[in-house]
Amino acid sequence: MSEAPSSPPKLTQTIGPWQLMFYGLGSMLGAGIYALIGKAAAGLGNAVWLAFLMAMIGAMLTGLSYACVGGRYAKAGGAAYVTQRGIGKPLLSYIVGIAVMMSGLTSMATGSQAIIDQVSAMLEWHPGAFTVKLASIGVVFLVGCVIYRGIRESMWLNVLCTVVEAGGLIFIIAIGMRYWGGVNYLESPGDTVTGGAGSGITLMLVMQGAVLTFYSFIGFEDILNVSEEVKNPSKNVPAGLIGAMILATCIYMAVAITAVSVVPWKELAEAKGPLMEVAQRAAPWFTGIKGVYAFITIFAIGNTALLNYLMGSRLLYGMSRQGLLPAVLGKIHPTRHTPHIAVHVLFGIVATLILSGGVKQLAESTVLLLLTVFTIVNIALIILKHRPDEPRCGFEPPVIIPALGALVCASLIFVRIQAAITSHDPAQHTAPLISGAIILTGLVLYAALKPKDPVAQED
Repeated sequence: MSEAPSSPPKLTQTIGPWQLMFYGLGSMLGAGIYALIGKAAAGLGNAVWLAFLMAMIGAMLTGLSYACVGGRYAKAGGAAYVTQRGIGKPLLSYIVGIAVMMSGLTSMATGSQAIIDQVSAMLEWHPGAFTVKLASIGVVFLVGCVIYRGIRESMWLNVLCTVVEAGGLIFIIAIGMRYWGGVNYLESPGDTVTGGAGSGITLMLVMQGAVLTFYSFIGFEDILNVSEEVKNPSKNVPAGLIGAMILATCIYMAVAITAVSVVPWKELAEAKGPLMEVAQRAAPWFTGIKGVYAFITIFAIGNTALLNYLMGSRLLYGMSRQGLLPAVLGKIHPTRHTPHIAVHVLFGIVATLILSGGVKQLAESTVLLLLTVFTIVNIALIILKHRPDEPRCGFEPPVIIPALGALVCASLIFVRIQAAITSHDPAQHTAPLISGAIILTGLVLYAALKPKDPVAQED
């Protein structure tokens, strides 16, 4: 008798609930929070916590939708798969996938260069611009080697990095809690003498602050792209995602309150390193704190690069399996069980981005791109919820949740675009223009590749 042909290698389910929660938490607790506090304080003063609260509400609504989607459809390719399954428009699904991928790639390119900048400062090394680029590519290569090695190794490295970066924020909270209650937490830059504290706070002002602070919550959506490798995804994906968002929210709110309690908001807004300033004032006895936080920052940025690389490789694999990208990207290594071709292709793309320069401007459009993706995924879930034959999971939020999620995300997009239209600052126009250019590039790629009959009903 002839032997039956062996089935092609597949992704393996090795991720448990705790690893998944650390994956989500690590994605959100990036280095961005260290700078965002100061920028948000410039607009809202002591009421900066309101921006984090509104951003959390918007992120949590969409996060609940993603928890449901990940539990129902444990597929790499995440948002693109759900968009195709719900809305059934290949072009829209393709644009969604490209938008998510570009947000991750630009973050990786900027992050790798930021790591070299931090190392240079610590070692008092002054490399040339081209040397920095080459060293940054080396960082991406090392991260790619871990991703290529396997999902288990990648997840344990993420756990280590997440513990380090969360520890830095928890330390800020611990040393600054004794200052809580010392200021009026409604005081803002626009307050009038007659109106008193809080008189300058408007809904539009808070929403503009929320667009900025929303960046600190971005990362929960990456869980969708590794859901195919999660044990018992219908239970563990919702638990891990929601758990990560709750932990991140608690940490962010406590950090925001601590920061304005320790450092007056005007000084916080002008500080080059806002949280470093908080730490130095709250713990003057800690003489080596700058070196410690430089070390933590390297771990935080490195973790973001690791998770974006992991997300990007699974996204390319998933879109290939759907028929939206060339089939070669869907190949799995026979022993490592990783999408090795996708890993190699991503390295080439990120290296090119680093060498080309101008990546920081690209990264500024990340929030706007992902808000667009979140709006579309929420709409797709609404459609899927009204289909009686669709699978269900252990976590099923009512349809009002994705409806509100879509509304909040669309509103934040409107606020950001309105700010660009009405502002005389050319920098305000950059993110919307770049986002539009990325979407246009996706349209051109779609026309060139001509994907046919995308798959949305895989086994």
